[in-house]
Amino acid sequence: PIIASIAGVNAAEFGKLAKVLSRTERIAAIEINLSCPNAPYSPRGRRACPNVQHGKRDFLIAQNESATRQIVEAARKAASLTIIAKLSPNVTDITRIAKAAEEAGADAVSLINTFIGMAVDIETKRPVLGNVTGGLSGPAIKPIALRMVRETYEKVKIPIIGIGGIMDYKDAVEFILCGASAIQVGTANFVNPRASIEIIEGVKKYMAKHKISGIKELTGALRK
Repeated sequence: PIIASIAGVNAAEFGKLAKVLSRTERIAAIEINLSCPNAPYSPRGRRACPNVQHGKRDFLIAQNESATRQIVEAARKAASLTIIAKLSPNVTDITRIAKAAEEAGADAVSLINTFIGMAVDIETKRPVLGNVTGGLSGPAIKPIALRMVRETYEKVKIPIIGIGGIMDYKDAVEFILCGASAIQVGTANFVNPRASIEIIEGVKKYMAKHKISGIKELTGALRK
């Protein structure tokens, strides 16, 4: 089975993409990317990754409850497949956005996407990135991602896919304990192409060691 990730610039585009994928063989779910920070803004709010215009200011869809609701509803109406809303950490309270996605019909939420950051070349006195800012990922964001997953787990009833600096099975177990039913691995794949396989095997061994029968038993089992 394949989980396809989609991005658009308005509800109609998200709906169209979801409809096409719903007719595609082997697609089991659709992750709607509401939070990509890497594409450049433009005056008309047209980006490669999703945003909407609000007055004269552009913003990521996942920074706004109403916009999140609108896009999730469009995808939900267009496809009967599992809908996963990918959320941004660049917000004051991610649980409110997660709740909006849940109420709009999302079957799950994935979090977190990358933090907006930048780097500067002191010799040229210019930003290193052509877009000025870009997404910061990797181990540095894991502690914040864990906190956001835990907070969201306490507020929504739908499953959570944990993301953010997962490099080995221990990181994966941390996310599961905080409430994730599944995880995603990104940065680690660039360091070690076998990272995902090793993480799966590591989690299996951890569960066997602690006599845990399934992921559900481990999900949200963090002790206070």
